[in-house]
Amino acid sequence: VALFNMAEESSPVADWYRGKSVFITGATGYMGKVMVEKLLYSCSGVKKIYILIRNKRGRTPQQRIQDMWQLPMFERLRNSQPKAINKIITLCGDVSTEGLGLTQTDIDLLVDVDVVFHMAATLKLEAKLKDAVEQNTAGTARVIDVCKKIKNLKAFIHFSTAFCSADIDVFEERVYENKDNPRNVICVTNWLSSDILDVATPSIIAPHPNTYTYSKRLAETLVAEQLDTMPVCIVRPSIVIPAVDEPLPGWVDSLNGPIGLLVGAGKGVIRSMHCKGENRGQFIPVDFAINASIIIAYLVGTAKEKPKEVPVYNMTQDAVLPIRYKEILDIGRSGMYANPFEMQVWYPDGDIRSSKFIHNLYSIFFHWLPAILIDLLMFICGQKRFMLRIQKKIYDGLELLEFFSIREWIFKSDKFIGLSDLITEVDRRKFPTTDFMKYPLEEYFVNALLGTRQYCLKEDLSSLPRCRRKQKVMYVLHIFCVYGFYFYIFYLLSCYFTPIKRIFDGAKSGLSFIPGVN
Repeated sequence: VALFNMAEESSPVADWYRGKSVFITGATGYMGKVMVEKLLYSCSGVKKIYILIRNKRGRTPQQRIQDMWQLPMFERLRNSQPKAINKIITLCGDVSTEGLGLTQTDIDLLVDVDVVFHMAATLKLEAKLKDAVEQNTAGTARVIDVCKKIKNLKAFIHFSTAFCSADIDVFEERVYENKDNPRNVICVTNWLSSDILDVATPSIIAPHPNTYTYSKRLAETLVAEQLDTMPVCIVRPSIVIPAVDEPLPGWVDSLNGPIGLLVGAGKGVIRSMHCKGENRGQFIPVDFAINASIIIAYLVGTAKEKPKEVPVYNMTQDAVLPIRYKEILDIGRSGMYANPFEMQVWYPDGDIRSSKFIHNLYSIFFHWLPAILIDLLMFICGQKRFMLRIQKKIYDGLELLEFFSIREWIFKSDKFIGLSDLITEVDRRKFPTTDFMKYPLEEYFVNALLGTRQYCLKEDLSSLPRCRRKQKVMYVLHIFCVYGFYFYIFYLLSCYFTPIKRIFDGAKSGLSFIPGVN
C-alpha cells in the first residue's frame, strides 16, 4: 500500500527526468550499474539512457548489457518494467580513445542528451602516472569535448573523489587551485617514455600519495574551467560501501576498497593492518551517493541563475553519523564470526595496530611465515605455489592504503547534507541521501557481509551452517597454535634469562604433557 501511494504521489525529481535522455560513462562499474537501475526504476519516464561501453573479453557491448540485466540487482526492475532494458542504448567506445571512439552516428544521437553523468575512471591506487592521467584526466577532457556538441545540455555531473586533495586537512565543498595545468600534464605524459615517467612520478604528484588522487584533482580543474560554457557540477563520494536498501540491501559487486579488506580479513588472510583506530572514517553507501547525484542533476538543471562557482558536494556520513575505525572493526568482527565466509584459511582474528613497528612484527609472524610454510608444503606435494604471491599483493595493497588509514581529515559537507531540505517529502522517501541511522549499524554490517558473500564471492547462504562449524574448528586450532607459539618463545627465553626461567620452572610441573618441557 505504501509503495502504491508513493507511486500515486507526485515526485518533482522523477517528473523532471520524464522525457529526458541521459548519457553515462562508466555505466558498467559498481556505481554506474546502480545509477542505471535507479534511473530506470525511480525515474521511469526517462526517455533513453546512452552508455559508453567497449568490447571486453570477447563480449560485445550488447552482450555485456544483457549479462548486466540478468544480475540480481536488476530483479525488481525486470519484474516491474520488463521492457526497461530497451531504453538502454549502447555506444561502443572508451574514454581513452580520441573522440571517445564514437562514430558520427553515435555523436548525432548524443546531441539531444539532457544530462551527463561522467563516472568512468580507473580506481587503481597503484596505477602508473601515464595510465591514471590517460583515464582520469585526459578521459575527462575527451568527455567534455564531446559534450560541448550537445545542443541543450542541462547538467554535467562529474564524479570525483573526496580524497582528491589529500594534502588538505579541512576539505571544503569547493574546487581547489592546482599547481599543475592539466593539459600540460597530459602532454608531458604522452611525450615522455614510461621509464622516465616512473622515475619522475613521485616529484610530479607530490604531495599526493598516489596517481589516482592526483589525476582526479587535475580532472576537477578541467571541469571547473567549463563553468561559463556548460552547467557543470562536481560530486565527491568518499569511501563507497554496500547499499543500505537499493537495489538490494547490502548490494556490492566490487572488491575495491573496504570490501577487499573485509574479504581478506574474513578469510583469515589479512591478520594485521597499520591503522589508527581512533580516527574517524569517511563513508557513503552506494545507493545514497547515486540518489544524491540524481537530485543534484535535477537542482543544476532547474537552477534559475548560473552559479558564480562550480557546485561541489562532499558525500560522507561524518556530519550525521561519526564513526571511528575501531568501532567499525568491533561491529564488523562480531558480524563476521556469526556469518563466516567459505574457504577460510585461518581463524579471522586480525586487528588494526597504530604502531608501524608492531604491525610489521605481526606481518612477519602471521602473514609472511605462514605464506612461506604453505608454499613449502605445496612444493613438497608437487602443487603450484601461490601464497607468497598473494601475500605480496596484500602487502602492496596495505602499503597503498596506509596513507589514508593513519590520517584523519575534516570534510565539510553542508551542501550534501542540505540536499534533503531542497526537495519534497515524496522525493526524500524516493531518493534518500542521509538516512544513515535508518538501521542499527550492526544490522547494516550483517547485510553488507551477506551481500559481499552472495554477490561478490558467489557463496550461497545455505553454506553458512557448515562454515560456522568449520570456523569453530579453526578457532580451536588457532588457540592451540598461537598459545603454543607464545609458550615456545617463552621457553626459549627462559633458557637465557634467569628471572623468566624461575617463572617457567614454577609452571613446568603443570605443563609436563607438552613435549619438550621436561
